[in-house]
Amino acid sequence: MSAVSTTPDLRPHDIHQGLDRKTALALSATILIWASAFPAIRAGLAGFGPVELGAARFAVAALPAALFLLIARPPLPARRELWRFLAGALFFVALYTVLLNLGEQTVSAGPASFIINVNPIITALLAILFLKESFGRTQWLGTALSFAGIGLIALGEGGRMRIDAGALLILGSAFCNSITTILQKPLLARHKPAARTANFFYCVPPVASLMGYLWLGEVPTALGVLGGLLALGGVAIVNLSRKRLSRRRR
Repeated sequence: MSAVSTTPDLRPHDIHQGLDRKTALALSATILIWASAFPAIRAGLAGFGPVELGAARFAVAALPAALFLLIARPPLPARRELWRFLAGALFFVALYTVLLNLGEQTVSAGPASFIINVNPIITALLAILFLKESFGRTQWLGTALSFAGIGLIALGEGGRMRIDAGALLILGSAFCNSITTILQKPLLARHKPAARTANFFYCVPPVASLMGYLWLGEVPTALGVLGGLLALGGVAIVNLSRKRLSRRRR
């Protein structure tokens, strides 16, 4: 999944008004499915290599996607947009998946999900370079907290206070996800209202950690828990700061 860094102006009453029973059920199912991917990858790596597991994952996903295309018959993309789809195939389908699978060979499910969820910060940093978006002092503070949290996760997973390379591989997969978000942002301009629920996906890492414990018996280390909280807190600070700036501009 690709996270959007520039969450639109979000007021509390907007969220509550949009969360009817159908939306809440869909949102809960999405969080559970997304969170389950991290322990599922760990379990799958016991029998498959990182590349083979990634290929199997997207082969399974291709079946319902093909059925949807056959039934819905959406319009074909314009030729000028094809390169964005090809870039998504390279950076998200291929590189993101393989790097995440490689990283989860040594990083447990919960910490992996915390690292992936700093994707909005990486996307925001890329937006500064390529989309000329601004970044304030509070946002830089949130960024520093998140990356400090990733450092603690890497220490906690490596054992004997050494940096675990798997955490860096997963950070690389988050970077690939962010590149995809930047490149495909013009294509997703029409699904913008769906981003109103983006803040609920802060629930994914805790749910993934719980699943990792119940399914695989993975007990998080103290450094991993602290690092995860810092990483998630930094993302929250950046997103809240961006919303305040958006309201002032209005």
